[in-house]
Amino acid sequence: MLRTELESYLKAFLNIDAYKDYAPNGLQVEGKNEIQKIVTGVTACQALIDAAIELKADAILVHHGYFWKSEPEVITGFKQKRIKSLLMNDMSLFAYHLPLDGHEELGNNAQLGKLWQLQDITPEPGLVRLGELKQALSINEFVEQVSDTLDRQVLHLPGGPEMVKTVAWCSGGAQGYINQAIDWSADVYISGEVSEQTTHLAKECGIHYLAAGHHATERVGVKALGEHLAEHFGLECIFVDIGNPV
Repeated sequence: MLRTELESYLKAFLNIDAYKDYAPNGLQVEGKNEIQKIVTGVTACQALIDAAIELKADAILVHHGYFWKSEPEVITGFKQKRIKSLLMNDMSLFAYHLPLDGHEELGNNAQLGKLWQLQDITPEPGLVRLGELKQALSINEFVEQVSDTLDRQVLHLPGGPEMVKTVAWCSGGAQGYINQAIDWSADVYISGEVSEQTTHLAKECGIHYLAAGHHATERVGVKALGEHLAEHFGLECIFVDIGNPV
């Protein structure tokens, strides 16, 4: 598949123009024209690049790429090493941030909803989702379910009812959206990270908060996107999980 064809397809499929983001979505580093093998992963760290080089990939597709608005503009230090590694191996880097959180089918949030078997009842468009369990579970049962599906022990900040049924969630560093979950009267809110104030909000507003891991909640979208590309275009897509406890 031509690099330009892949770039155009992903631009339309992920509807990247609909998002005002903190980094460019799409092709961030240009490599060879023909793409057959893609390594997918959460973050374009050096370990992922090294793995892609070892696998002789033509491109890397990630959720967290480069050129964030808050970072220095100069290409020095670790950034220079990463980009040099890509250029020396003629390897493209594609990155999709908010579009890969919000995609209605393959996005992180959509995939998490499927993973936890939640019926989506979100009342309005946006990144934060609201779902309903088929039947109410004790909060301990639900915490165990989330931990098992993500293969990590989540941090539970108690505050809600003993039996839970409505769950709001948003992948990554979205702990600030707990207010949206509170407005929706959700029993539980799940995100990747946690802030000091979250403990107090959960207790005072009657909601359980689960910090399930920024990395853990954002593995599912890019993996699903790679599988989609493999199925539809016959590309070889290999998901490489570079472990991260955060």
